[in-house]
Amino acid sequence: MKLLVLDGNSLLNRAFFGIRVLTTKDGRYTNAIFGFQNILLSLLANHAPDAVAVAWDERAPTFRHKAYDGYKATRRGMPEELAQQLPVVKELLDDLGFVQVSCAGWEADDILGTLAAACAQAGGTTLLATGDRDSLQLADASTTVLLATNRETLTMDPAAIREKYGVEPAQLIEVKSLMGDASDNIPGVPGIGEKTALALVQKFGSLQGVYDHLDDPAIKPKQRENLAANREQAELSRMLGTIRRDAPITTAPEAYRRRPGAPAAAAKLLAGLEMHKLAARWALDETPQPAAAGPARAEVVPQPLPQELGGRLYIARSPAPAKGEAGRWYAVQGQQVYWLDEQALPALLDGAAELWVFDSKPLYRLALEAGGLGQSIRFDGKLAAYLLNPSASDYQVAPLAAEYGAAPQFTCEACPEAGVLAGVCDTLAARLDEQGQHQLLAEMELPLARVLADMERIGFAVDAEGIRRFGDTLRGELDGILQRIYAAVGYEFNLNSPQQLGEALFDKLGLPPRRKTKRGYSTDAETLESLRPYSEVVDDILKYRTYAKLLSTYVDGLLKTLGPDGRIHSTFIQTEARTGRISSSEPNLQNIPIRTELGSRLRGYFVAGEGHTLVDADYSQIELRILAHITGDEAMRHAFASGADIHRSTAAKIYHLPEQAVTHELRSAAKAINFGVMYGKGAFSLSRDLNVPVKEAEAFLKTYLDTFPKVDAYMKDCIAHAKEKGYVETLFGRRRPLPELASSNFQVRASGERMARNTPIQGTAADIIKLAMVHVWQRLRREGLQARLLLQVHDELIVETPLDEVERVKALLKEEMEQVVRYSVPLTAEVGVGTTWLEAH
Repeated sequence: MKLLVLDGNSLLNRAFFGIRVLTTKDGRYTNAIFGFQNILLSLLANHAPDAVAVAWDERAPTFRHKAYDGYKATRRGMPEELAQQLPVVKELLDDLGFVQVSCAGWEADDILGTLAAACAQAGGTTLLATGDRDSLQLADASTTVLLATNRETLTMDPAAIREKYGVEPAQLIEVKSLMGDASDNIPGVPGIGEKTALALVQKFGSLQGVYDHLDDPAIKPKQRENLAANREQAELSRMLGTIRRDAPITTAPEAYRRRPGAPAAAAKLLAGLEMHKLAARWALDETPQPAAAGPARAEVVPQPLPQELGGRLYIARSPAPAKGEAGRWYAVQGQQVYWLDEQALPALLDGAAELWVFDSKPLYRLALEAGGLGQSIRFDGKLAAYLLNPSASDYQVAPLAAEYGAAPQFTCEACPEAGVLAGVCDTLAARLDEQGQHQLLAEMELPLARVLADMERIGFAVDAEGIRRFGDTLRGELDGILQRIYAAVGYEFNLNSPQQLGEALFDKLGLPPRRKTKRGYSTDAETLESLRPYSEVVDDILKYRTYAKLLSTYVDGLLKTLGPDGRIHSTFIQTEARTGRISSSEPNLQNIPIRTELGSRLRGYFVAGEGHTLVDADYSQIELRILAHITGDEAMRHAFASGADIHRSTAAKIYHLPEQAVTHELRSAAKAINFGVMYGKGAFSLSRDLNVPVKEAEAFLKTYLDTFPKVDAYMKDCIAHAKEKGYVETLFGRRRPLPELASSNFQVRASGERMARNTPIQGTAADIIKLAMVHVWQRLRREGLQARLLLQVHDELIVETPLDEVERVKALLKEEMEQVVRYSVPLTAEVGVGTTWLEAH
């Protein structure tokens, strides 16, 4: 029999500290619950145990505390955010059928030791999953420790322990008796560290062996003196560090086989925690079931859609029956379900019925391809769910029904979600009304879904042959760079291997290493940048990485996604970014390089179709303009209203100079501070951006905030408001929850404060560009122009325009983008024209 025993507290702590803060929309912490489940699921998949036990510590003092009142006395208490999650994990494990075990007066380590011994006696094998190296002493012929580290889980059997430490697993007790353990406040012997302790145990075998040979010349005089004076303390440390194997618990391995549990309760609990993907991994059905005491729900069989059907219809796509297949569209009205044929759908989308849908973008695309507009679509449940909880990882009907408590009105075997679809949409609509976000859905997100559907349908033309030639050039350059690197190092190696690269740079060439990881020398971009002055080969390595990235991600990646029409049809995602920004995938057109000359050349291969050109409009410093408007700072407002260079104007005020005396360097510093303050950067981050000492950056920052006091006051107000409400808002009422602000961890809390300062600015900018896209798209249609909106990249819109419409489209873009909102600071858009994206921008 194979028994898996989890050290519950150890793994839960590792999950909590290893994953960023996660909460439900009502503010309950979930990162430890989430991480613990991932650890457990991974262990089950990788090791397929016959039985599983989860061992927990209890709050009561153990025999070790009674023997030594300093035991673990230096440990901090469990953070409140973690303490809230512990009972939830235990409840979930019960519902999933796992057996949990604890014992007053004994630690989880002793439970691991006791179960490992019992399983070995019964002829089985044991896997001990823990993040605590103390358990390595338990490894033997039938027991393996699965040691969770920050990067990976190490399989530690006796051979692995001998290789790493040079002693047998049981001898690690002797090592600890000498060196002690600061984390558990086990004293050990003063002056004896790990290296010395290992050497002594390797030579003399045990603590007793060391004391039997105190006169051995291998023991230095000072060590001998400390050992002699602290023998009692060493023996106490040995007792404290020894894991017991006789805890009074149930030891029969069979007792820990997984039980049926309560799957429905587990599904409900995970739904409330908004962990829908984990529910699927546990094979739990999240579709709400009718109450047992309630009336039986009718079984509904879907029917073909009648030709004439008015009133409100709820439309969604049923889950795909198999991976790679598409689900079927269906509609619900009252107690009836109708199958929707994609050939007949366009007529419905612009017909007399009022359509409440779940995921409107593909429906808008069907309507547009048929020459319609999808004007019957009035509500989108997926977009509503995103507005209510932008932190969620996914939005699906059944999980949302469980999360929001939408009870099924009927059952439908062919389409299980149909019975809750109407309830989900109605509930989400009511919640939007409560939060004052219905207008945001109706006037921005829903019309935007139509715009994005059209952009996906149209695609962006590319010069495929030009991209191929560019790729060939890159390959040639890469070969030359590689040969120069090999020549400088003196041998060939795998440049993509951090370990081999580290050996080449630091062992062979002797460059000064910056930091070491458990896998070897760090060779990340920051490290390499710091090594530029020491060797020209570093420039080539950085250049190699840049060229290789361009080739694999962009050249090869773009060509793979080229459609038969010679255009790239990206997917635009409306429900991903927490700030409200649109993202792009397959390929990500928002990430085409622009900051380097070589990378920006890629934009030269995005072209206008025959007989067309590209008109590109880009907001100028929109986030700083929003900051000026929100804060009401007169100096910033005046600079923008007068058309001044805001960074030059800022530099003049900070350095008390006339604007004409501001140098390029001073302007650059002011620009870094302008954006740094808005993004919540402190003196340390600014010092790195400006390449100046931290004290100098601190002085710049103080001068800036003294010069623009309303900016400083606004930033503080943002944080106070967010702490009070639990969220921040854009000027359009879009909300972003910030549970990080309530964290007891300083770094997490500081991260929350940065987001509190930046999100209202960045989110408002995202809202403005979204609304501008809607207005531009609608006006192009309204005026009967053939120009088509192709792409949005942050603050930039690109329109493919017939040559005879260029001047009208330029004026239209500038007008709609600049007048989409009226603030105290004018918005300005700079418009360019060109046959390629590079030329137009």
